[in-house]
Amino acid sequence: MISVAVAGAAGRMGQAVVAAVEGADDMQLTGRADPALGTTLADVLADADVVVDFTRPDTALANALQCVAAGVHVVIGTTGFDIEPLREIGPHPHANVFVAPNFAISAVLMMRFAAEASRHMAKAEIIELHHDGKIDAPSGTAARTAALMEGDVPIHSVRLPGLVAHQEVILGDVAQSLTIRQDSYARESFMPGVLLAVRRVGELDESPLVGLEHLLF
Repeated sequence: MISVAVAGAAGRMGQAVVAAVEGADDMQLTGRADPALGTTLADVLADADVVVDFTRPDTALANALQCVAAGVHVVIGTTGFDIEPLREIGPHPHANVFVAPNFAISAVLMMRFAAEASRHMAKAEIIELHHDGKIDAPSGTAARTAALMEGDVPIHSVRLPGLVAHQEVILGDVAQSLTIRQDSYARESFMPGVLLAVRRVGELDESPLVGLEHLLF
């Protein structure tokens, strides 16, 4: 059994992760860290093999460093923070860091298809649409997509109530266009990818590792 603690457990993504872990036959939930619950990350580290972090951009880095220092693997879904300090600590003998801008399988496929299409189309732009509670813009998914594509790819961010997570990659060339769209209608769409990362983070050959595609392909 993999012992899992969730940081940001009272948030919408955190609650979905808690439910997914509790429903997995090979995992046990050992802790929920969140200021709203009156628990800190330090409170849950001792019993965890893996911490899943869905917190805030201003706390995710410190949380990851704390996990690594404690010898606990960490899976990070928080976006909008600088991961370079995690690269600077180098390989750690006891703990790995895995970061994914998006855990939805369809989003990983969308990024892969967009990267391939960009090699054959003249220009592209990205429109990413999220709920109005999302703090960072552009989204980590959009930034990752643009980084994987050829050329300069502008990103347009939309924040509206009623949305969850959606992205369009629009590519154009002479007298033609191609649109690749991915939609997550509920946070459960991210859970298979989160559980995959929890199962695999302990065996990574590289840390930190960014992108769910490395576990899928």
